[in-house]
Amino acid sequence: MAWYQESFGNDYLLVYKHRDMQGAKHEVKKMMDWLDLKQGSEVLDLCCGMGRHSLALADFGYEITGVDLSEVLLNEAVLLDKQKRVTWVRGDMREVPLGHQFDAVVNLFTSFGYFDEEDQNAKVFYEMNRLLKEGGRFIIDFLNPIYVQTHLVPQSQRVEGDIQILETRAIEDGCVRKRIVISQQGGPERRYLEQVKLYDRTAFEVMLQKAGLHIDHVYGSYDGHAYEADVSCRMIFVGHKEG
Repeated sequence: MAWYQESFGNDYLLVYKHRDMQGAKHEVKKMMDWLDLKQGSEVLDLCCGMGRHSLALADFGYEITGVDLSEVLLNEAVLLDKQKRVTWVRGDMREVPLGHQFDAVVNLFTSFGYFDEEDQNAKVFYEMNRLLKEGGRFIIDFLNPIYVQTHLVPQSQRVEGDIQILETRAIEDGCVRKRIVISQQGGPERRYLEQVKLYDRTAFEVMLQKAGLHIDHVYGSYDGHAYEADVSCRMIFVGHKEG
């Protein structure tokens, strides 16, 4: 089983429960300003996870569809979506089970680079092209690999009630890998791997161009600062589908 099929389950909700809706709203507000979409525009949140960003997008007046492979995370999204404002769809980002085209597709919070094979990661961009209307806009919100390499925290540990969470991080084989060990008294340790392939700006430019996606801006933070390789904490691509 691939790491992402194992890791995005019930324990993921435990490990990342500190992520809040307010933070998602701040991130989304800035990014949607860059897209300059009309109210009511149809937006696809590709790899929506537990739906924080999808729900924030819905708050700003867009028609949102959220796609994710994890049944556990989608179930959590449905629970959070008390007013049923978002259409939730289970599917793989390489082959999204939708024939509909959108005004915008967003891929947020480093939800790219999950696959070992280059062509499988590149396939995601061809799928984004297929899902966009002519001239449709996109955002890909990725980590800055240079920043990650210089600021990586090798190990951290915290306690949630009677549960201990140990996270170990390393850069190996061109990927940033996080190994998570969850310990609970009276039970066996639970171990997970998370992995993201470290693509730099040039690699993104090549892949996006091949997929027919044009980059308009590259930002280095949610506050809209231009991307600077040595100091930016994010690498956020904003662009459109070429006609």
